[in-house]
Amino acid sequence: MEILKHAHSGLRWVALGLLIYAIINAFTKKGESLYEKKDKMINLFTMISLHTQLLLGLILTFSGKIAFKEGWITNNPQMRFFIMEHIPLMLIALIVVTIGRKKAEKTEAPYSKHQLISKWYLIGLILILAAIPWPFRNLGAGWF
Repeated sequence: MEILKHAHSGLRWVALGLLIYAIINAFTKKGESLYEKKDKMINLFTMISLHTQLLLGLILTFSGKIAFKEGWITNNPQMRFFIMEHIPLMLIALIVVTIGRKKAEKTEAPYSKHQLISKWYLIGLILILAAIPWPFRNLGAGWF
């Protein structure tokens, strides 16, 4: 389980890096008339990395021995964060990114594709940054 926990924590940097790169790429190409294969691949790999994080997170969540006693989750700040904040916000962020990519794929105009990616991915990034158990939040998580 420790290996999965470290993989989930460490791969967040890959997912965040790809997400930030995709957003910057979309913002810088807004005025251009091309939506290249490279742009499509960046957006696809970003979404794949986020889905991989989801899979690792679900494995960690459901393979752990969590005792759901009355009031236990709300009395334990770490558990409350992970069960009531981290998981729902990350799921919402993943849905937002997936919807944004699908909408961009269906749009014909290249400018609109970049605009959709930049908006939806930015919303997803904000949600993800809010849901990460950063070390300064005292939730028992480290940088890796």
